[in-house]
Amino acid sequence: MKGKIYCIGTGPGKDDLISERALKAIEKSDVIAGYGVYTDLIAHLIKDKELIVTPMKQEKSRCEKALEKAEEGKTVSLISSGDAGVYGMAGLLIETAEKSDVEVEVIPGISAVLAAAAKLGAPLTHDFAVISLSDLLTPWEKIEKRLIAAADAEFIIAVYNPSSKKRADYLKRACEIISPYINENTLCGYVRNCEREQEEKGILLFKELKDFQADMFTLIIIGNSTTKLIKNQMVTPRGYKGL
Repeated sequence: MKGKIYCIGTGPGKDDLISERALKAIEKSDVIAGYGVYTDLIAHLIKDKELIVTPMKQEKSRCEKALEKAEEGKTVSLISSGDAGVYGMAGLLIETAEKSDVEVEVIPGISAVLAAAAKLGAPLTHDFAVISLSDLLTPWEKIEKRLIAAADAEFIIAVYNPSSKKRADYLKRACEIISPYINENTLCGYVRNCEREQEEKGILLFKELKDFQADMFTLIIIGNSTTKLIKNQMVTPRGYKGL
């Protein structure tokens, strides 16, 4: 008997933002696989489970080990934070299991971009783009093109992975690249450690964003020309008032 792998997005951090479907899948699983930071967030839910924990940059190995357990007939949950299909493990897992008879079921979760947007108000009510500034898997030249295209089209831009110790100036570089397309007084917001301990959030102007000290746990939302502040909340109107 072949087992099964659930690829689960456990949301940004707190239990009440994990879907009931995900909780049921975790409960019925024999094995939990994931990056240590994410398995630690649900440690109280997986005390009796076999664990596969690998560090960053060993995502392929994590998928292979999860698949091996499922090939043995076990039920496995492969954990991603947020949504497993948004910068998560779903795509890699499906590729890894392409030639296997093991069933893969992807269970959605609340992505960081949606959780952060809710913390800031309603900045994503109109069309938006999501772009990661990490060039570990995507060449910086391609990231630049995507930033320019999104800014030129006046999308609201949600930025994942804006900075790290090795990429300390990437957010500043990104701001310089899109500055010809965005008014300096455009509203922007940030949420650090969204729905986790030491959560921080704030709203600033685009001209201030280039000097903002972000990290890998910060998500930034750059508004467009219609984004406004209402009771200290970012709002991008969609135009319902005109109907």
